Amino acid sequence: MKWVGQLARGTFAKVKFARNIEGGENVAMKVLEKGTILRNRMVDQIKREISIMKIVRHPNIVRLHEVLASQTKIYIVLEFVTGGELFDKIVHQGRLSENESRRYFQQLIDAVDYCHSKGVYHRDLKPENLLLDSEGNLKVSDFGLSALHQQEDRLLHTICGTPNYVAPEVLGHKGYDGAAADVWSCGVILYVLLAGYLPFDESDLASLYRKINVADFSFPIWFSADAQSLISKILDPDPKMRIKIREIRDHGWFKKNYVQVQLYEDKDVNLDDVFAVFDDAE
Repeated sequence: MKWVGQLARGTFAKVKFARNIEGGENVAMKVLEKGTILRNRMVDQIKREISIMKIVRHPNIVRLHEVLASQTKIYIVLEFVTGGELFDKIVHQGRLSENESRRYFQQLIDAVDYCHSKGVYHRDLKPENLLLDSEGNLKVSDFGLSALHQQEDRLLHTICGTPNYVAPEVLGHKGYDGAAADVWSCGVILYVLLAGYLPFDESDLASLYRKINVADFSFPIWFSADAQSLISKILDPDPKMRIKIREIRDHGWFKKNYVQVQLYEDKDVNLDDVFAVFDDAE
């Protein structure tokens, strides 16, 4: 593997652009310092993120190729996605056409539905975490806040996510259904694609949360009746009444020009390399 350049730097990791010397394939290499992970007690979180990315192999999810380690660093080798963030496209272009918005939303729902089928809940869906490849296809990334379904307790209890995209029940302290919370975030994303701005946006969190709790928002005049119908069903503050993914798929607005995604062949997931990397770190 040959370093080519740096793509990004975060609080706990650098992301470098690298090339496989043997095959010539371009990849993104996420580099984490073992010492930093240990000092910040992030072993379980990083281990969970990598394990989940090995489980969710889907054309609309950024692919994890492998995990490597040296004495001091952990290297996460990821698919290199060249088209940037969906967020940047909205910032530069403004609102998208209904057909383009629908295509991204269809791919988002395909990816999220697949995650849920594997017992994975993303919990931080937003345009900044949706990448675009060279052909304009959407790729879900950043599973750092995601959760795996626990058999003994169907509800999740950690309050997390980005305030403008978080479901009202996540803000409570009674536990929440991860699938329903992800669906709410998908609805906010669809609104942003069609409007070019957020449905819930206040200068202070208290006012923002009040609006989210009662789904206090309005539609711009250019939203079609079908789009309004679907978004209203998604942004229902009662998670029990909120539309499910299977019902989203049956909605007329969603089904228009829908192209079935070709799934990867299912393979047994081996997490031995993940555990080996972290056993050494611990």
